[in-house]
Amino acid sequence: MFSYRHGFHAGNHADVLKHMVLIAVVKHLTAKPTPISVVDTHAGAGLYRLDSEFADTSGEAQDGILKLLASPLAAEPPPLVADYLELIATFNPKGKPRIYPGSPFVSQALLRQDVKDRLSLFELHPTDSKSLATHVEQLNAGRQVTIKREDGFEGLRGLLPPVQRRGLVLIDPSYEIKNDYGRVALCIQDSLKKFATGTYMVWYPVIPRPEAHELPRRLKTLSNQAGKPWLHATLNIGQSPERAKSLTPGEPTRRPGLTASGVFIVNPPHTLKAALQQALPAVLEVLGRGRGQGQVVEAGG
Repeated sequence: MFSYRHGFHAGNHADVLKHMVLIAVVKHLTAKPTPISVVDTHAGAGLYRLDSEFADTSGEAQDGILKLLASPLAAEPPPLVADYLELIATFNPKGKPRIYPGSPFVSQALLRQDVKDRLSLFELHPTDSKSLATHVEQLNAGRQVTIKREDGFEGLRGLLPPVQRRGLVLIDPSYEIKNDYGRVALCIQDSLKKFATGTYMVWYPVIPRPEAHELPRRLKTLSNQAGKPWLHATLNIGQSPERAKSLTPGEPTRRPGLTASGVFIVNPPHTLKAALQQALPAVLEVLGRGRGQGQVVEAGG
């Protein structure tokens, strides 16, 4: 249950997609003067070192944020990419990218102290929960951020509807357990009954598993049944030719790792579709690496 550690994957292509969208959603919500609530149901450790043993072992940041920063696109990025790169830069004031913020720190960086925005974090992994608490303590954020070592699916129920009556719920489990897919769908269904006007953002891996392909279809159905607008975006960087080769003739091919992921948003910002349609082709031009690459942005409701 606790085998997944995001430190191996921090800054990869999936984080690029997820965090670009997260920044856009939080900035949209904070554009109005009233306070918001952000709930992160699977927060992870919060901060990650790109020069750590985890990152070196996987090398996934090399196909994500590091490749993006080293590309010509970084000089003249589309607005969505620019916002993302600017936020990453605030965690690396000396220039060289060493620190990568997870979703809790991405969200917190955009929240406001003067209007009492709130951030609620759940993390069940014992090591990551301890690291998260240590990292958050360094923020000196006071009562703005709360952390609970609980199952985020269960903990969310007690927070809806939020006092602020405006906000975002980010649902990003590891999906190492197959029933996570079903729990995500049930969580969205139940949450919309309690907090119908909230924005819900789900990240998921696009992998050869029936549950992964069924999840966005279920979320579309739930959104349509609730009469809520939705947006679905995927980014597939394709399979690296080098990783597809066998080590020696007759040996099985190397596992390519995660090549694609998606985000599904219920009650998305009205500007998000156009922003993603501009940003994702540019990002794919940099991060795309072979067969199967592509991107999709669709919306409904």
